[in-house]
Amino acid sequence: MNWQQLLSAKRFGMEEYHDDKHHDRTDFQRDYDRLIFSAPFRRLQNKTQVFPLPGSIFVHNRLTHSIEVSCVGRSLGVIVGKELRKKYPNSPADFEEINSIIAAGCLAHDLGNPPFGHSGETAITSYFSEDKGMRLKEKIIKEGGRWEDFINFEGNANSIRLLIHQFNGRRRGGFVMTYSMLASIVKYPYSSIAANGAGKFGFFEAEEKDFKRIANELGMHCIQEDPLKYARHPLVYLVEAADDICYKIMDLEDAHKLGLLTTEQTIELFLNFFPEEKQRKMQKTLQVVSDINEQIAYLRSSVIGLLVDECSNVFLENEQSILDGGFEKPLIKCISPLPNNAYQIATDVSYKKIYKTKDVVDIELAGHRIIGFLLDTFISAVEEPNAKYSKLILSRIPEQYEKDAPTLYQRILAVLDFVSGMTDVYALDLYRKITGMSLPTV
Repeated sequence: MNWQQLLSAKRFGMEEYHDDKHHDRTDFQRDYDRLIFSAPFRRLQNKTQVFPLPGSIFVHNRLTHSIEVSCVGRSLGVIVGKELRKKYPNSPADFEEINSIIAAGCLAHDLGNPPFGHSGETAITSYFSEDKGMRLKEKIIKEGGRWEDFINFEGNANSIRLLIHQFNGRRRGGFVMTYSMLASIVKYPYSSIAANGAGKFGFFEAEEKDFKRIANELGMHCIQEDPLKYARHPLVYLVEAADDICYKIMDLEDAHKLGLLTTEQTIELFLNFFPEEKQRKMQKTLQVVSDINEQIAYLRSSVIGLLVDECSNVFLENEQSILDGGFEKPLIKCISPLPNNAYQIATDVSYKKIYKTKDVVDIELAGHRIIGFLLDTFISAVEEPNAKYSKLILSRIPEQYEKDAPTLYQRILAVLDFVSGMTDVYALDLYRKITGMSLPTV
């Protein structure tokens, strides 16, 4: 792979209008702005990140998480872009735009995730692989649809669908994003069949031809044609690193605010990232600031800064291997031993003290019940669309979703588009109304 081809401002769905003129605001900056003002991005404010949506204490939701990931991603892009320009001073590649591409990619990386955090993905997968949805397998396969798309539902693949699919009444190309930005969020650039049951893939069968066009245009290395599998676009590693840095570190800060971790535990977890000499200097700074939240914020920002430098270094040191398609690990797993060990400790603590707490588990349980019910209700309706009750149910699905598509595979995707786009509150409200738990006032 080569940088000049990899960094393309060509827009998906508007290829014939592409030009090489330099505007005051670049195409990559327009991607960022377009996402910020989009409805799917705005809805992230009411989607769970890890903890239940806030009461008196405000913790991260999908929106604040995505904005923070974008900030970290931009920093990674600035560092990498500058170093690549030094290395290739005469290259026509737009290294200066890498930071804008990554910032936009980070904004978009969670757009396809369903409500109720990662448990939403699990609930959808469980519905098709363990629950009532299993009955659909024979029908989907018989008509030629890809069953694996459903039994390993992947929010990453759903993000690509949301960005490039032409929904009813919408323009061709979906969000009409640049090729490079779209490729930068595909962590698993292969089909669900090529995933071999691992549950991670980058695009549904419905978008496979479109993704292939994007990948080939960018010169991404094709590992195999059938089932389709590509090597990652290099910028994926930086988008992934920004996400890995933010969710782990910010979850610790949220846990401290909620009292799941003591101040002493949190400070120790953050200081672990640094050598003893640096820790002593940081301890002196902590003595100057008496506000506990400010102390934690100072340590958190220091750790993020360290991890940004570490991941940038790993990327630059392995640039050729990444371009050759031979580098496969996340950058965060290849950082130097001291912060690597501290990151692993933080991961272990997060699993025990955060992800398995009662409130987080309760969200998983509620999400599983709500999403499972909504899927069964709407999928049953698209199976038998002419039934009287089905017509009532289908009237709740907005016209943009292809609920009357010719194949059951496409109609199920339309239901998934609808359900995965819901906010936590909307999903709960619709569940209550359909079950009769909540009735409208007359």
